[in-house]
Amino acid sequence: MTIERSIKPTKEKKSRKSSKQAKVVNERSPLLPTKHEEDGGFDEFDGASFSGAVFNLSTTIVGAGIMSLPATMKVLGLILGIAVIIFMAFLTEASIELLLRFSRTSKSVSYGGLMGDTFGKYGRMLLQICVLINNVGVLIVYMIIIGDVLSGSTSSGVHHPGVLEGWFGVHWWNGRFFVLLVTALAIFAPLASLKRIDSLKFTSALSVGLAVVFLVITVGITLYKLISGTILMPRLLPDVYDLTSFFKLFTVVPVLVTAYICHYNVHSIDNELEDNTQIKAVVRTSLTLCSSVYVMTSLFGFLLFGDATLDDVLSNFDSNLGIPYGSLLNDAVRISYAAHLMLVFPIVFYPLRLNFDGLLFPSARPLASDNLRFALISTGLIGLTFLGANFIPSIWDAFQFTGATAAVCIGFIFPAAVTLRDRYGIATKKDKILCIFMIVLAVFSNVVAIYSDAFALFKKNASPRE
Repeated sequence: MTIERSIKPTKEKKSRKSSKQAKVVNERSPLLPTKHEEDGGFDEFDGASFSGAVFNLSTTIVGAGIMSLPATMKVLGLILGIAVIIFMAFLTEASIELLLRFSRTSKSVSYGGLMGDTFGKYGRMLLQICVLINNVGVLIVYMIIIGDVLSGSTSSGVHHPGVLEGWFGVHWWNGRFFVLLVTALAIFAPLASLKRIDSLKFTSALSVGLAVVFLVITVGITLYKLISGTILMPRLLPDVYDLTSFFKLFTVVPVLVTAYICHYNVHSIDNELEDNTQIKAVVRTSLTLCSSVYVMTSLFGFLLFGDATLDDVLSNFDSNLGIPYGSLLNDAVRISYAAHLMLVFPIVFYPLRLNFDGLLFPSARPLASDNLRFALISTGLIGLTFLGANFIPSIWDAFQFTGATAAVCIGFIFPAAVTLRDRYGIATKKDKILCIFMIVLAVFSNVVAIYSDAFALFKKNASPRE
C-alpha cells in the first residue's frame, strides 16, 4: 500500500476520511495502519504524546543488554568503556536520522517499506528475517532470565535458587514451566493483544521506572561500600599486552550494538505521534535517557563487583553483598529486573508480529483489521518463545552469534546501505563517509567478536578432554 502521509500533522476528520479513500495497494505500506488510516474503533485516537513515545522507545532500547554492560568494563576499563557507550549512542542517533530522512523522501512509513523501496522485495524480506531472528532470540532470552530469576537455574552442577524458591521452598507451582506459563497467560498475552504501540506507554513508563529502581539500589550499595572502604580501585583502561588481548576488545561491540537496537520500532512510534515532526526529539531524548542509565549501571556495577563482575551482572546478586539487609536488596534487584523484562516483552513483540505477518502475508489487508490473523500470529509467537525458554535453556550462546549478527544489520548495515544506494540523491559526502565507517566497523568488529566467542566456546568444550 502506498499511503501518502503528510509530514505536517492534522486532526481534521475530513482529512482522515479522504486519506482512507485514497489508499492504493503497494508494498511500501506499514504492516499496521497508522493513526490516519485506521478503521473503525480508533477514530478517537488523535495521536501519541511526546512522553508516551519517549517511554516506548526507551523501553525498546533498555532490555536485557543493560545487565551485560558492567562486564564490558572488565574488558575496556572504566574510561574507554564509558566513552564507547556514549559514542555508540551518537552512532545510533545518526543511523536513525538517516532512516527517517530517507523514509520521508521515499514516503515510506515502515522500515520494511524503506528497504523495499531501495532494494526491492528481497531487501524488505531480508530486513524482516533479521528482525525475526533478533527479536525471537531476545524474547526467548527474556523468558529464560525471568525463569532463572523466579524459579532458579542449575549451571555446571550448581543450583542457583530463584526468588520464589528462596521464599517458599521447592514446589510444583514455582517451577520454571508453571511460572513461565502463568507469566505468558497473565502478562504477555493481554499486553500483546493491544493493537497500538501507544497503548503500552504506561507499562513502558513503569518498565523504565523499574530499570531506575535497579540502578538506584546498585548505586546505593556501591556508595555504602565505598564509604566503608571495601571497594578496590577498578581498572581504568584496557589491559592490552598482545594481539589476542587487542582483538578481545572488539568482543564488546555486539553487546553494545544489541543494547541500542530500537530501529525496528522507530517507524511504528513515528506513525502514531500526534506531531511527527517531534520524532527526532523523541529519539534524542530516549537515547540520552538510556545512555545515562547505561553509563551509571556500567560504572557502579563494575565498581561494586570489580573483576568478579559476571557476564550477566544479575548473577552477582546471588551472593552475600556484605551489607545490612543484603538478602532483601538482592531480592529487590532481581524482582525489579524480572518485572522490567516482563514489561519490555510486548514492546519487542510488537515489531516481531508485524514483520512476521509482512513476511508471510505481504499482500493481505492490515493486520489490525483482521482479528483472526492477529490472534493466531500472536498466540503462535508467544507459544514459540514459551517453548524455547522451557526446552532450550542453553540458548544464550547461540544468540550471541545470531542475535548480534541480525542486530548489527538492523542497526547499522541496512541504514548505511540505504544511504549509499541514495536512490533520491539526497545523501551528502559526510553521510557517505559515515556510512562506510559504520559498515567497516560493524563487519570487522562482529567478525572478530564471533571468532573470539567461537574460539572461547570451542576451547571450553575441548578442555575436559585435555
